[in-house]
Amino acid sequence: MTKRPLFRYFKTSPEIIRLAVMLYVRFPLSLRNVEDLHHERGIDVSYESVRFWWQRFGPQFASEIRRRRSQSMRCHSNWKRNLDEMFVKINGERYYLWRAVDHEGEVLESYVTKTRDRKAALKFLKKSMRRYGRPGTLVTDKLRSYGAAMKEIGSANRQETGRWVNNRAENSHLPFRRRERAMLRFRRLRSLQKFASVHASVLNLFNLERSLYSRQNFKVNRGAALAEWRQLCAE
Repeated sequence: MTKRPLFRYFKTSPEIIRLAVMLYVRFPLSLRNVEDLHHERGIDVSYESVRFWWQRFGPQFASEIRRRRSQSMRCHSNWKRNLDEMFVKINGERYYLWRAVDHEGEVLESYVTKTRDRKAALKFLKKSMRRYGRPGTLVTDKLRSYGAAMKEIGSANRQETGRWVNNRAENSHLPFRRRERAMLRFRRLRSLQKFASVHASVLNLFNLERSLYSRQNFKVNRGAALAEWRQLCAE
């Protein structure tokens, strides 16, 4: 069966759509900032079009990124995995964004819940293990919900806690916090879940860890990431 082109009903070039989505999701920019950046390049785009594009194509781009990287992730899925949760307010009400981070700092899974109890932790663990397999070590903080959930799935002996051992997951919150401030927080639970998933996938693609490479290698890796982005959902 022939796959239908993703942009078949859009008059705008797919390259412009991909650029708009990348600018909005990857960088802490508002919709109007993305509109102004396109205007400087001679492209007449409304900020409402940018909003529609990221909501329409963002999850599909993120799914394509995860599909392409799933094989490499499963190669080290049995390594150490860091788990942590962060507070996110929606209309003044507190929610919890659970995050699973691998040993290289890539965000594997993002999941939003209303509570922080055993049931929520168990659902999050099952969701991440179903996609990426069972890790060898699960690094968490001292939240008792993790221990209760891991005991239920038979992974209590794999849990590791400590004061500094979970810094990988703690530091992974920073890009999302910057993005949250630029968006003036979120209005709905559904939009938070969607954006967190898309933002994590795009961040993984462009997370080049430039401090670990020479300038020449960094330029090569950055070019490869941009080339991969331009090929997403290509016709």
